[in-house]
Amino acid sequence: MRSALYAGDATIVVEDRPPVTPGPGQVQIEVAYTGICGTDLHILHGAMDQRVQTPQTIGHEMSGRVAALGPGVDDLTVGQPVTVMPLDWCGTCPACQAGHRHICHRLNFIGIDSAGSMQQRWTVPAGVVVPLPPELPLTHGALVEPTAVAVHDVRRAELRSGQKAVVIGGGPVGVLIALVSRSVGAQVTILELDPHRRAVAQALGLRTLDPAHDDIAAEVDAWTEGAGAAVAFEVSGSAAGVDTAVEVLAVRGRLVVVGIHNQPRQVDLFRFFWRELTMVGARVYDRGDYDTAIDLLSHGKVPAEALISRIEPLDNAAAAFTALRAGGDVMKVLIDCQEATA
Repeated sequence: MRSALYAGDATIVVEDRPPVTPGPGQVQIEVAYTGICGTDLHILHGAMDQRVQTPQTIGHEMSGRVAALGPGVDDLTVGQPVTVMPLDWCGTCPACQAGHRHICHRLNFIGIDSAGSMQQRWTVPAGVVVPLPPELPLTHGALVEPTAVAVHDVRRAELRSGQKAVVIGGGPVGVLIALVSRSVGAQVTILELDPHRRAVAQALGLRTLDPAHDDIAAEVDAWTEGAGAAVAFEVSGSAAGVDTAVEVLAVRGRLVVVGIHNQPRQVDLFRFFWRELTMVGARVYDRGDYDTAIDLLSHGKVPAEALISRIEPLDNAAAAFTALRAGGDVMKVLIDCQEATA
């Protein structure tokens, strides 16, 4: 069985590993596609070396079909299309006891803290397996996880129909946040430096601005008739993105922190005081977010095909990571986990 592993030192290797036979309460999945996301790139850059036990198979945005069932699993069938919500919580910590299991104090994020989906056969606890509609293409099913991230972000923002939101960062998650925001009736502007990403967003009917050339404060001021945005989603993970997010918010606006900031950031607290702003963290998702994401993808409100730039065979995983690191005309790259050679 072929598997793509993070080996440390910014290195991805693809090698043969034996598949894991499912034990009691486990499911083995024949993985169809695994998406490469920003978190995977953070892993490659070494930012999560304290969590990833190298060499380790990574990946968590996926789709596939049930290949085998362990003893005691009777609510799934072999061949059924599925995805995985990769959160394995303890159930006993204060967060779990308070009903916030998705941000468990001892959360095992499968694909980071334990082996992930960038392999041909993946064995996981049955409780994290989520059925997919048979009519949903498995390429689209691989986007359920990042779409659920966006659904959770918009829900945390308490964004309502008719409100205006600014999304800072027009990569895959930023565009998904904009699409989910539009699905609840909000108006959205994406700020993005990369011309290809702006073009993808524009082709989806989304309004974009270029922070390198546009006067963002003036543009948002005109767009909101002087009020400012009700919500700013900071997706870029940059200090400049935080500054811009705070600047564009209306009185009692909400800053939603989506991007991973690996170092402390300065924040204009006077602006927070003056405008009575609110900062909200948005980390992962819960099962309801997954259900909503599947519904949005199934009904075309999230046009997955427009976000998938390319599909690479599993043996090309290292080159796919290199291409994503280099930037260029690319959004979402999927790894075909059943096609092992180029």
